[in-house]
Amino acid sequence: MLLAIDVGNTNTVLGLYRLEGEEPSLAAHWRITTHRSQTVDEYGVFFVNLFEMHGMAPSQVTHIIISSVVPPIDSTLRQVCETYFHVPPMFVEPGIKTGVPVLQENPADLGADRLVNVIAAFERYGGPCVVVDFGTATTFDVVSAKGEYIGGAIAPGLGISADALFAHAARLSRVDLKRPAKVIGTNTVSHLQSGLYYGYIGLVDGILERIIAELGAPAKVIATGGLARQISADSRFIAEIDDMLTLDGLRILFERNRTARPRGRAH
Repeated sequence: MLLAIDVGNTNTVLGLYRLEGEEPSLAAHWRITTHRSQTVDEYGVFFVNLFEMHGMAPSQVTHIIISSVVPPIDSTLRQVCETYFHVPPMFVEPGIKTGVPVLQENPADLGADRLVNVIAAFERYGGPCVVVDFGTATTFDVVSAKGEYIGGAIAPGLGISADALFAHAARLSRVDLKRPAKVIGTNTVSHLQSGLYYGYIGLVDGILERIIAELGAPAKVIATGGLARQISADSRFIAEIDDMLTLDGLRILFERNRTARPRGRAH
Protein backbone atom coordinates (compact mmCIF):
# COMPACT_ATOMS: atom_id res chain seq x y z
CA MET A 1 0.00 0.00 0.00
CA LEU A 2 1.05 3.61 -0.59
CA LEU A 3 1.02 6.13 2.24
CA ALA A 4 0.72 9.70 0.89
CA ILE A 5 1.46 12.53 3.34
CA ASP A 6 0.83 16.23 2.66
CA VAL A 7 2.38 18.46 5.33
CA GLY A 8 0.88 21.94 5.51
CA ASN A 9 1.55 24.80 7.89
CA THR A 10 -1.65 24.12 9.85
CA ASN A 11 -2.71 20.57 9.00
CA THR A 12 -1.11 17.36 7.79
CA VAL A 13 -3.24 15.07 5.63
CA LEU A 14 -2.51 11.37 5.23
CA GLY A 15 -3.99 9.01 2.64
CA LEU A 16 -3.53 5.25 2.37
CA TYR A 17 -3.93 3.82 -1.14
CA ARG A 18 -4.35 0.23 -2.24
CA LEU A 19 -2.13 -0.28 -5.27
CA GLU A 20 -3.48 -3.66 -6.27
CA GLY A 21 -5.78 -4.00 -9.26
CA GLU A 22 -6.19 -1.83 -12.33
CA GLU A 23 -7.02 1.36 -10.44
CA PRO A 24 -5.52 2.44 -7.07
CA SER A 25 -8.16 3.08 -4.41
CA LEU A 26 -8.14 5.18 -1.27
CA ALA A 27 -8.47 2.89 1.75
CA ALA A 28 -8.36 5.53 4.51
CA HIS A 29 -7.44 9.17 5.08
CA TRP A 30 -6.82 11.39 8.08
CA ARG A 31 -6.34 15.11 8.82
CA ILE A 32 -4.22 16.02 11.84
CA THR A 33 -2.60 19.15 13.24
CA THR A 34 0.95 19.86 12.08
CA HIS A 35 3.25 20.00 15.12
CA ARG A 36 6.73 21.35 14.49
CA SER A 37 8.01 20.30 17.92
CA GLN A 38 6.84 16.68 18.04
CA THR A 39 9.53 14.04 18.23
CA VAL A 40 9.98 11.05 15.95
CA ASP A 41 8.42 8.76 18.56
CA GLU A 42 5.45 11.06 19.19
CA TYR A 43 4.62 11.17 15.46
CA GLY A 44 5.28 7.45 15.13
CA VAL A 45 2.95 6.44 17.97
CA PHE A 46 0.25 8.78 16.63
CA PHE A 47 0.46 7.35 13.10
CA VAL A 48 0.45 3.76 14.37
CA ASN A 49 -2.65 4.49 16.46
CA LEU A 50 -4.45 5.91 13.43
CA PHE A 51 -3.70 2.73 11.52
CA GLU A 52 -4.85 0.49 14.35
CA MET A 53 -8.13 2.41 14.70
CA HIS A 54 -8.91 1.41 11.10
CA GLY A 55 -7.82 -2.20 11.57
CA MET A 56 -4.60 -1.72 9.61
CA ALA A 57 -0.94 -2.31 10.39
CA PRO A 58 2.11 -0.18 9.47
CA SER A 59 3.63 -3.31 7.91
CA GLN A 60 1.06 -3.04 5.10
CA VAL A 61 2.78 0.14 3.84
CA THR A 62 5.28 -0.61 1.06
CA HIS A 63 5.75 2.91 -0.34
CA ILE A 64 5.57 6.45 1.08
CA ILE A 65 5.50 9.81 -0.70
CA ILE A 66 5.60 13.15 1.13
CA SER A 67 4.96 16.75 0.06
CA SER A 68 5.91 19.30 2.69
CA VAL A 69 5.95 23.08 3.04
CA VAL A 70 7.37 22.84 6.58
CA PRO A 71 11.08 22.00 6.13
CA PRO A 72 11.89 21.82 9.87
CA ILE A 73 9.91 18.60 10.27
CA ASP A 74 11.05 16.88 7.05
CA SER A 75 13.91 15.04 8.76
CA THR A 76 11.58 14.02 11.59
CA LEU A 77 9.08 12.50 9.17
CA ARG A 78 11.87 10.75 7.27
CA GLN A 79 12.92 9.05 10.52
CA VAL A 80 9.29 8.19 11.34
CA CYS A 81 8.92 6.45 7.96
CA GLU A 82 12.15 4.52 8.35
CA THR A 83 11.67 3.60 12.02
CA TYR A 84 7.95 2.83 12.22
CA PHE A 85 7.13 1.78 8.64
CA HIS A 86 10.60 0.54 7.58
CA VAL A 87 10.17 2.38 4.27
CA PRO A 88 12.40 5.20 2.96
CA PRO A 89 10.04 7.99 1.82
CA MET A 90 10.02 9.74 -1.56
CA PHE A 91 9.84 13.55 -1.12
CA VAL A 92 8.37 15.93 -3.67
CA GLU A 93 11.50 17.99 -4.37
CA PRO A 94 13.59 19.26 -7.30
CA GLY A 95 14.57 16.40 -9.58
CA ILE A 96 11.35 14.42 -9.24
CA LYS A 97 9.59 13.67 -12.53
CA THR A 98 6.30 15.60 -12.63
CA GLY A 99 5.15 15.64 -16.25
CA VAL A 100 4.12 19.28 -15.74
CA PRO A 101 6.17 22.07 -17.35
CA VAL A 102 6.45 24.91 -14.79
CA LEU A 103 6.60 28.16 -16.72
CA GLN A 104 7.08 30.63 -13.86
CA GLU A 105 10.40 32.48 -13.48
CA ASN A 106 11.88 30.18 -10.82
CA PRO A 107 10.22 26.73 -10.94
CA ALA A 108 11.90 25.70 -7.67
CA ASP A 109 9.85 28.37 -5.84
CA LEU A 110 6.59 26.49 -6.45
CA GLY A 111 5.43 24.76 -3.26
CA ALA A 112 5.23 20.98 -3.32
CA ASP A 113 1.53 21.01 -2.37
CA ARG A 114 0.67 23.37 -5.21
CA LEU A 115 2.58 21.23 -7.69
CA VAL A 116 0.73 18.05 -6.75
CA ASN A 117 -2.58 19.93 -6.86
CA VAL A 118 -2.10 20.98 -10.48
CA ILE A 119 -0.92 17.48 -11.43
CA ALA A 120 -4.15 15.98 -10.10
CA ALA A 121 -6.35 18.78 -11.46
CA PHE A 122 -5.11 18.43 -15.03
CA GLU A 123 -5.23 14.63 -14.84
CA ARG A 124 -8.83 14.65 -13.60
CA TYR A 125 -10.39 17.75 -15.15
CA GLY A 126 -8.16 18.77 -18.07
CA GLY A 127 -7.21 22.34 -18.86
CA PRO A 128 -7.34 25.22 -18.71
CA CYS A 129 -8.20 25.03 -15.04
CA VAL A 130 -7.60 26.92 -11.82
CA VAL A 131 -7.02 25.26 -8.44
CA VAL A 132 -8.01 27.20 -5.33
CA ASP A 133 -6.53 25.64 -2.18
CA PHE A 134 -8.06 26.98 1.04
CA GLY A 135 -5.35 26.42 3.63
CA THR A 136 -3.30 28.62 5.95
CA ALA A 137 -2.86 30.71 2.83
CA THR A 138 -5.30 30.56 -0.07
CA THR A 139 -3.45 29.75 -3.28
CA PHE A 140 -4.62 30.09 -6.87
CA ASP A 141 -2.81 27.94 -9.44
CA VAL A 142 -3.44 28.16 -13.17
CA VAL A 143 -2.94 25.32 -15.65
CA SER A 144 -3.04 25.81 -19.43
CA ALA A 145 -4.93 23.70 -21.95
CA LYS A 146 -1.63 21.87 -22.59
CA GLY A 147 -1.13 21.00 -18.93
CA GLU A 148 1.50 23.68 -18.24
CA TYR A 149 1.67 25.47 -14.91
CA ILE A 150 1.58 29.13 -15.94
CA GLY A 151 1.40 30.92 -12.60
CA GLY A 152 -0.94 31.90 -9.81
CA ALA A 153 -1.57 34.02 -6.76
CA ILE A 154 -1.32 33.75 -2.96
CA ALA A 155 -3.68 35.46 -0.49
CA PRO A 156 -3.91 35.27 3.31
CA GLY A 157 -6.19 32.44 4.39
CA LEU A 158 -9.53 33.14 6.03
CA GLY A 159 -8.25 31.93 9.41
CA ILE A 160 -5.20 34.16 9.56
CA SER A 161 -7.20 37.10 8.17
CA ALA A 162 -9.60 36.69 11.08
CA ASP A 163 -6.70 36.28 13.54
CA ALA A 164 -5.21 39.57 12.37
CA LEU A 165 -8.52 41.36 12.91
CA PHE A 166 -9.03 39.98 16.41
CA ALA A 167 -5.40 40.66 17.37
CA HIS A 168 -5.60 44.35 16.43
CA ALA A 169 -9.14 45.21 17.55
CA ALA A 170 -9.27 45.01 21.34
CA ARG A 171 -13.06 45.07 21.67
CA LEU A 172 -13.77 42.40 19.03
CA SER A 173 -14.00 38.83 20.29
CA ARG A 174 -13.36 35.72 18.22
CA VAL A 175 -16.36 34.25 16.44
CA ASP A 176 -17.11 31.00 14.64
CA LEU A 177 -16.10 31.40 11.00
CA LYS A 178 -19.30 30.35 9.26
CA ARG A 179 -21.88 31.59 6.78
CA PRO A 180 -24.27 33.99 8.56
CA ALA A 181 -28.02 33.84 7.96
CA LYS A 182 -27.92 37.20 6.13
CA VAL A 183 -25.42 39.81 5.03
CA ILE A 184 -26.84 42.61 7.19
CA GLY A 185 -26.01 41.52 10.70
CA THR A 186 -27.97 42.58 13.76
CA ASN A 187 -25.30 42.11 16.43
CA THR A 188 -21.53 42.19 16.69
CA VAL A 189 -21.13 38.45 16.14
CA SER A 190 -23.18 38.44 12.93
CA HIS A 191 -21.45 41.67 11.79
CA LEU A 192 -18.09 39.92 12.08
CA GLN A 193 -19.29 36.71 10.45
CA SER A 194 -20.78 38.63 7.54
CA GLY A 195 -17.68 40.72 6.96
CA LEU A 196 -15.29 37.78 7.23
CA TYR A 197 -17.35 35.30 5.21
CA TYR A 198 -18.70 37.48 2.41
CA GLY A 199 -15.61 39.64 2.36
CA TYR A 200 -13.51 36.54 1.78
CA ILE A 201 -15.79 35.29 -0.98
CA GLY A 202 -15.38 38.72 -2.60
CA LEU A 203 -11.60 38.29 -2.45
CA VAL A 204 -11.74 34.80 -3.96
CA ASP A 205 -14.18 35.66 -6.73
CA GLY A 206 -12.41 38.94 -7.49
CA ILE A 207 -9.11 37.14 -8.09
CA LEU A 208 -10.77 34.35 -10.08
CA GLU A 209 -12.62 36.83 -12.28
CA ARG A 210 -9.36 38.56 -13.17
CA ILE A 211 -7.50 35.28 -13.74
CA ILE A 212 -10.16 34.02 -16.15
CA ALA A 213 -10.23 37.37 -17.97
CA GLU A 214 -6.44 37.27 -18.31
CA LEU A 215 -6.57 33.73 -19.66
CA GLY A 216 -9.02 34.85 -22.33
CA ALA A 217 -10.83 31.50 -22.22
CA PRO A 218 -13.25 29.64 -19.92
CA ALA A 219 -11.46 27.66 -17.21
CA LYS A 220 -12.76 25.07 -14.78
CA VAL A 221 -12.23 26.13 -11.17
CA ILE A 222 -11.56 23.41 -8.59
CA ALA A 223 -11.49 24.05 -4.85
CA THR A 224 -9.68 21.97 -2.26
CA GLY A 225 -8.35 22.39 1.28
CA GLY A 226 -9.83 22.53 4.75
CA LEU A 227 -12.26 25.42 4.13
CA ALA A 228 -13.18 24.54 0.53
CA ARG A 229 -16.73 23.36 1.25
CA GLN A 230 -17.43 26.22 3.63
CA ILE A 231 -16.42 28.95 1.19
CA SER A 232 -17.26 27.49 -2.23
CA ALA A 233 -21.04 27.40 -1.85
CA ASP A 234 -21.40 31.13 -2.51
CA SER A 235 -18.65 31.50 -5.13
CA ARG A 236 -19.69 32.45 -8.67
CA PHE A 237 -16.75 30.61 -10.23
CA ILE A 238 -15.93 27.45 -8.27
CA ALA A 239 -17.36 24.48 -10.17
CA GLU A 240 -15.85 21.50 -8.33
CA ILE A 241 -14.89 20.69 -4.74
CA ASP A 242 -12.27 17.95 -4.52
CA ASP A 243 -11.25 17.11 -0.97
CA MET A 244 -8.77 14.45 -2.11
CA LEU A 245 -7.05 16.51 -4.83
CA THR A 246 -3.68 16.84 -3.07
CA LEU A 247 -3.56 13.20 -1.97
CA ASP A 248 -4.51 12.06 -5.49
CA GLY A 249 -1.78 14.29 -6.89
CA LEU A 250 0.74 12.61 -4.62
CA ARG A 251 -0.48 9.19 -5.75
CA ILE A 252 -0.19 10.18 -9.42
CA LEU A 253 3.28 11.62 -8.83
CA PHE A 254 4.36 8.41 -7.10
CA GLU A 255 3.20 6.37 -10.10
CA ARG A 256 5.18 8.60 -12.45
CA ASN A 257 8.34 8.04 -10.42
CA ARG A 258 7.82 4.43 -9.44
CA THR A 259 10.70 2.17 -10.44
CA ALA A 260 10.24 -1.20 -12.08
CA ARG A 261 11.44 -2.95 -8.92
CA PRO A 262 9.64 -2.60 -5.58
CA ARG A 263 11.17 0.04 -3.37
CA GLY A 264 13.57 -1.57 -0.87
CA ARG A 265 12.53 -1.45 2.74
CA ALA A 266 14.77 0.28 5.24
CA HIS A 267 16.52 -1.77 7.93
